[in-house]
Amino acid sequence: MHSQQLIQSLSSQMPARPSGVVRLGIDLVHIPRIEQSLAEFGNAFARKLFADGEIAYCEGSPHDRAQRYAARFAAKEAAIKALALSEAGISWRDIEVVRADDGACSLELHGRVLSIAREQRIARCIVCLSHDGEYAAAVVAALSDTAEPPP
Repeated sequence: MHSQQLIQSLSSQMPARPSGVVRLGIDLVHIPRIEQSLAEFGNAFARKLFADGEIAYCEGSPHDRAQRYAARFAAKEAAIKALALSEAGISWRDIEVVRADDGACSLELHGRVLSIAREQRIARCIVCLSHDGEYAAAVVAALSDTAEPPP
């Protein structure tokens, strides 16, 4: 096979535009601040910011409750940064951290947030959560199905 034929053969098997990270978002949350909000506002605080599945998971462990909410709050803030949503007027509940049985977390977008992500050619977002001591952190990567940055 000639080199030109080999290049054409290999090129035809590759996507026209490789996928990649378009933007990153990161956030750090002081867990006692979330604990204070839960004490002061209770269910109203949780219902305003968190999806039903998130609330069920966080409330499932009274000892880790504030830590779990804080990590999810950080993930929502990181997603807002990664998707450039700070001025978009979105519902926090439209950004949901979903926990699999094996403990791995993923990010699901709903409603207006999902629509905006699609307009930006974001195929999906991945999330990484961490907590230690009085802090919870999250990083969100917005992934595109193209190598070009969103408009």
